[in-house]
Amino acid sequence: MAGSFVAVRGKPRSSPKRSGGGGADPPLSLAMPTVADLHKTAELEKFLVEAGLYEGEEESAKREEVLREIDQIVKEWVKKATIQKGYSEQMVKEANAVLFTFGSYRLGVHGPGADIDALCIGPSYVKREEEFFVTLYGALSEMEEVTELQPVPDAHVPVMKFKFRGLPIDLLYASVSLPVIPPDFDISQGSVLCDVDEATVRSLNGCRVADQILRLVPNAEIFRKTLRCLKYWAQRRGVYSNVTGLLGGVSWALLVARVCQLYPNAVPSMLVSRFFRVFTQWQWPNPVMLCAIENDDNLGFAVWDPRKNPRDRSHVMPIITPAYPCMNSSYNVSTSTLRVIMEQFQFGNKICQEIELNKASWSSLFEPFQFFEAYTRYLVVDIVADDDDDLRLWKGWIESRLRQLTLKIERDTKGMLQCHPNPCEYADPSIQCAHCAFYMGLSRKEGMKIRGQKFDIRGTVDEFMHEIGMYTQWKSGMDLAVTHVRKKEIPLYVFEQGCQKTRPPTPICVEQQDQSDKNDSEVCTTTASLVGQLKRKYHSVGGADVDSFKSVRRASVSPACEEASIQLHDDANFGLTNCSTSPHGSEGSTVSGNSCAAVGTIGLVDETSLPGCLMPNVENDPIQTILEQAPSESVVEKDERKLEGIESLASSNCTEFMEVAEVVAGTILTENGDIRLSGHEVI
Repeated sequence: MAGSFVAVRGKPRSSPKRSGGGGADPPLSLAMPTVADLHKTAELEKFLVEAGLYEGEEESAKREEVLREIDQIVKEWVKKATIQKGYSEQMVKEANAVLFTFGSYRLGVHGPGADIDALCIGPSYVKREEEFFVTLYGALSEMEEVTELQPVPDAHVPVMKFKFRGLPIDLLYASVSLPVIPPDFDISQGSVLCDVDEATVRSLNGCRVADQILRLVPNAEIFRKTLRCLKYWAQRRGVYSNVTGLLGGVSWALLVARVCQLYPNAVPSMLVSRFFRVFTQWQWPNPVMLCAIENDDNLGFAVWDPRKNPRDRSHVMPIITPAYPCMNSSYNVSTSTLRVIMEQFQFGNKICQEIELNKASWSSLFEPFQFFEAYTRYLVVDIVADDDDDLRLWKGWIESRLRQLTLKIERDTKGMLQCHPNPCEYADPSIQCAHCAFYMGLSRKEGMKIRGQKFDIRGTVDEFMHEIGMYTQWKSGMDLAVTHVRKKEIPLYVFEQGCQKTRPPTPICVEQQDQSDKNDSEVCTTTASLVGQLKRKYHSVGGADVDSFKSVRRASVSPACEEASIQLHDDANFGLTNCSTSPHGSEGSTVSGNSCAAVGTIGLVDETSLPGCLMPNVENDPIQTILEQAPSESVVEKDERKLEGIESLASSNCTEFMEVAEVVAGTILTENGDIRLSGHEVI
């Protein structure tokens, strides 16, 4: 099968006892597929083939060849390291490394162009810090076959990313407590975890988890077909991304495996339908587990257990890996992203019900989620660098921290403002410099319509920017801007082909900014670059001034440079600052220090109370602007009642209205202290 290119696959062993929230529970159904189920499965498999989810023989052969070459490279690297350390000729002769694959390739569900996750296991004296990220990195950097080489030693799981003859590779390294690695090294044995650090355990567990999953499912081939289908669905619906707080490949594999356990005789069409049926009813944070959580006092690694570990109690969607030490593969999921995932599960359940009644086809299930039509407000994280290599490093760091921005917004708004991070990145084709952007949809928590509710997230974004600024490999030219846009201001290039916008994009407060520049030129002199950038970005015109785009100037927080509230006819009132954001200083800056947030105060108001098409000038009080533009006296009186208590943010005290917000909102989120290790709530 895919993923077993070398003869070092884990040796078969008996499956562990399945219990708790997983396999000790009896199957929900032993029903065999009907003729109709088999017919629907054939239709589903045909759809997946036509969608191009299977790679051809030529690409498969290339993968095998590339993996053999990398296997040979790491073997030679370990022998050279053994020589350099002065070991005997016999040790040099026996020196060895083995290469395992994991992830989608090992599970056999990879598609065309997918990356290959690989793990190199070496002897105890060849270390990750000294050899893997130094001497092996140096050797790879000199090879013509290797491009886009990017070491990430500080990651949760240290990794070397690169392309080998065009194929993307994520290479991990684990130094185990053996002087010589045998060719038939068995990674499934618990002894491989002896005398290793936690980063090594995490590196080893990718392979160990993949093998355990395949052992624990009733039918591996049916599992693969179902997983391939649901991974594609998750990507189309925008919920496939571990780094942004959604679900990654391991989590999807575990969820599908659990459904396979519950319906051991089902075929893929049945399992897809049951998948949504089960997980729309699952009572989170009850964990999903394929087998009992194993503990090994001799090894002493912490396992997921909310009864003992306070941090585990905060996990909102625990999906537990089956290999020791058992971990939560979905620890990145937040309250906001759980809501997004559950909404998509409900969509999938609805479509599958229609498919079962022959009222819809499989193509309906895989309709892409229209992210830029789903919300009225968005945060945009614009990233720029001097060249593509710097952008790759800078973007990787920022992307790994985006989840923290979601968590901070949830924390600072008591869960009232929820974020939906879009896992895709976007780049304006009309701008030639190295850049990209990430988007986050913003919405009020369902059922929470509190008149005049306001939240100031300037400090939240400043805190995020400060953390971004701690990047140790920062270079001049790496820059960042966090801004807020409305749906109508989304640039055309981010929309999928065939998705039409109702109106062309418009710049953010261009007229207001022009007026503000005249009035506040002495104080806000650092704003022109960001505004120019956004004008070019949201107009999506060619021939942009690349030099101006690269330099996002920065300013420190200043009362004269605070945001002006803009009242709109939808679900939130956002304040926009006239200042850009950046985590670092710049030679072109006229103001030093930390940056102010380009996203300011958010006021939650009743959208039905507001008159349509309001575009106030930022220097005006928002209430007065509404009064001047209101079409009738009755609407004015209504708006005065609805907007009572909302003051101009330029003169408001953020701390005071945050305190008021806490009183009005009350306790939004409470801690669930009773987390049971069972999945019996599913019916």
